[in-house]
Amino acid sequence: MFSGLHQLVSQFVDFNSSERVLFENAFTFRQIPKKFKLVSKGEISSELYFINKGLIRLYYTKGAEEITGFIFSENLFASSYDSFLRRAPGIQTLESLEECDLLVITYDKLEELYQTLPKVNVLIRKIAEQRFINTQQVLSSFLLESPEERYKRFEQQHKDLLQRVPQNIIASYLGITPVSLSRIRKRMHGT
Repeated sequence: MFSGLHQLVSQFVDFNSSERVLFENAFTFRQIPKKFKLVSKGEISSELYFINKGLIRLYYTKGAEEITGFIFSENLFASSYDSFLRRAPGIQTLESLEECDLLVITYDKLEELYQTLPKVNVLIRKIAEQRFINTQQVLSSFLLESPEERYKRFEQQHKDLLQRVPQNIIASYLGITPVSLSRIRKRMHGT
């Protein structure tokens, strides 16, 4: 149950066996169905999710439109980070795209770990740095790349998601309409 989490953690910090137990005990296991909202716009996010299995979509709503901000897959932490860190109502919604197996840690448990297991401070900083880099890459792609280039990059980096994520959600993530995405795919692959 914890192998994926420990694999991620070991990239940044080394826990001895007693530290591993402390760390594991801070999490609870949760299974959620497809289309389950973990946190909705206007709510305070009080949990951080490590995805053992499944996909979670972070999105914003503008009127009736849902705008995908990120798609979290296996072995990533997911949350409405802004709300989680500020302890304030968020503008994001987190929803499962598939059935998910999650390891869940609450804000309070994480704060406890910062005190009892100081290495967690380094771990969370490193994970936050990765999220910052990902966010910067997404933002720069919107500023510097054409929709076709964004799709090509998505296809290279997330080939597995092309089969798992509905096309309208991929189009939303890329900042284009589903019709535009279909045209781009036809031009690129002749389908």
